[in-house]
Amino acid sequence: MKTKNLFYVGYYIPVVFWGTTIISGLILGDYNHLTGLVSELGTIGTESQYVFSAGLIICGILSALFVMALYQECKASGRSVIPVLMILFYSFSITGAAVFPLPLRLHLYMGMPSILLVLSPLLSLFLWKGKTGLPALKQLSLVCFVIMLLGFLVYFPDILGNYFGLKQRFFHLGWSVWFVYLSYGFLKTTEDKSNSDFVLK
Repeated sequence: MKTKNLFYVGYYIPVVFWGTTIISGLILGDYNHLTGLVSELGTIGTESQYVFSAGLIICGILSALFVMALYQECKASGRSVIPVLMILFYSFSITGAAVFPLPLRLHLYMGMPSILLVLSPLLSLFLWKGKTGLPALKQLSLVCFVIMLLGFLVYFPDILGNYFGLKQRFFHLGWSVWFVYLSYGFLKTTEDKSNSDFVLK
């Protein structure tokens, strides 16, 4: 599969993730997305356990493929690969969370590395500065960083105390927007490069 085709995977990951949570919530019936933990959808013994776990594993596999494509393009274009490698923490965590569902203790430990995903848009702001091709990088990286930071409101029970699920989903919304942006941005740069090469020839 061509690297360019793998850039589209960044569009698919959020669709699979949010689709999985919605379908799993419907299976449970009485689940509230504003108050319930995302991981509750995959709790051992629930009717949605296997649907939820399968969806997360697919997300993990797709994100690893996405990283591979971004890594190759960054190396070829001279961009730092560090912001891209931060996405691997997401790949590892979301797969681990599926393999070790609640209430297993390993579920908590496997989920922790995903916090480092917040560094991907932040580091890109500095490490990709001056690199041409990615549209509105400064604005989008800041927006995604801030949205993901809102997910850390889960550590502040006095803020939106009854809406733990909503606070947690800010983090997921942030990385979803970031993945879509990376897909769009890298597809655009490769297309522009191809058009430029064609004109020069």
